[in-house]
Amino acid sequence: MTTDAAGMDTLRTQVERALGEFVERQLPPGGDPEFAPLRTAADELLSGGKRLRPAFCYWGWRGAGGTDEPGVFRAAASLELLQASALVHDDVMDKSDLRRGMPSAHRRFQAMHEKSGWYGSAQQFGEGAAILLGNLLLIWSGEMWRASGLPRESLEAAQPVHDHMRTELMCGQYLDLLEQAHGENTFDSALRVALYKSGKYSVEQPLRLGLVLAARELAPWMDELCTGYGRRVGIAFQLRDDILGVFGDPAQTGKPAGDDLREGKRTMLVARTLAAASPAQAATVRRLLGDPALDERGVESLRQIIDDTGALQECEDLIGDYLGEALAALDAAPVTPDSRAALTDLAIAATSRKT
Repeated sequence: MTTDAAGMDTLRTQVERALGEFVERQLPPGGDPEFAPLRTAADELLSGGKRLRPAFCYWGWRGAGGTDEPGVFRAAASLELLQASALVHDDVMDKSDLRRGMPSAHRRFQAMHEKSGWYGSAQQFGEGAAILLGNLLLIWSGEMWRASGLPRESLEAAQPVHDHMRTELMCGQYLDLLEQAHGENTFDSALRVALYKSGKYSVEQPLRLGLVLAARELAPWMDELCTGYGRRVGIAFQLRDDILGVFGDPAQTGKPAGDDLREGKRTMLVARTLAAASPAQAATVRRLLGDPALDERGVESLRQIIDDTGALQECEDLIGDYLGEALAALDAAPVTPDSRAALTDLAIAATSRKT
């Protein structure tokens, strides 16, 4: 990604400044030290991340003729609070121990309970506190969005998109639980989960938000761009996530190798594997997938099957296909030249990342 074209350094600085100023005003209320662990957990969650969602929102804004002003950075930054909320809840549901190389929120609160020698279940306390933290971050995301300082007409025009995006995210989380409970999946069902849980709210809807904030209405070309470019980049983004969840370097992903396999994630990569596997290979996948005690040998066995069935290469090819189609849709859209260059770079960055 050519950082100058996408302006990611400047954008990241603006987003982080906006987040810091907002969160500084939130906790602890009244200076009560009991709330300090919530604040610390929130700060650490918000300190990392690729800032892709604010970037797609910002360049949607610029693509529809919006100019730089503090309000757009605050509105875009509010999406990071939504993302942090989703990550906290996702880690509780997946029983993940790590997030970006640090203890996940529920494990952090669990350890605090254990160290303090408090009454009751440390695990239950940790999960409960994390759920509340996720809810708090969700509330903050809405508050920061509303208080961004953008014109009232812009926010009112984009509010239905904002509401729909959050609903899609929660429905996607439910579909993810449902998919794992069913125990069997197809590529189409995994794609549906990926679209609702990640693809749409990572790319398509942030882009749509930025466009509507600037134009105050959704022109036909904007909707075509959001589906033709945004949705395809979102799918490719999730396919890359599926691959990293199995083959990623823990030093870069911040999670143990093969964690998605231990969690039993019914991803598009797994669906492609099962569809192409021999009976013996499929039996091995079904036996090992979702085993929380899966060791490195088991992880390597599953990796080998995924590779041998051609599923890994097929998903890599799909990423390339979706990216090519997305860039073709972008080329056809009447966005500003600087936005076109930035959105090209962002699409490549989102689908070729290592974390």
